[in-house]
Amino acid sequence: MDNLKSNDELIKEILSPDEQTELYDKVEKEVKKKRGGARAGAGRKKKDPDNVLIFQIRVSKKEKQFLAYARSHNLDYDSLMQG
Repeated sequence: MDNLKSNDELIKEILSPDEQTELYDKVEKEVKKKRGGARAGAGRKKKDPDNVLIFQIRVSKKEKQFLAYARSHNLDYDSLMQG
């Protein structure tokens, strides 16, 4: 059990450097064909730090009117909730 070798170690022992790169290129090409493989452009897109996210909530027209009124008149929500 102490003489176990990984696939990478065996590839380095058996194949020449040119053959190794050819094998790795074939493997990478095959992985790109499959769903979920390491593909170019996979994963989350990078966000621009200057781009500010827009916060959106779904409210009724009446709630939207109230929010606009509260913002324009600088209502203190904390004092309103104290009741």
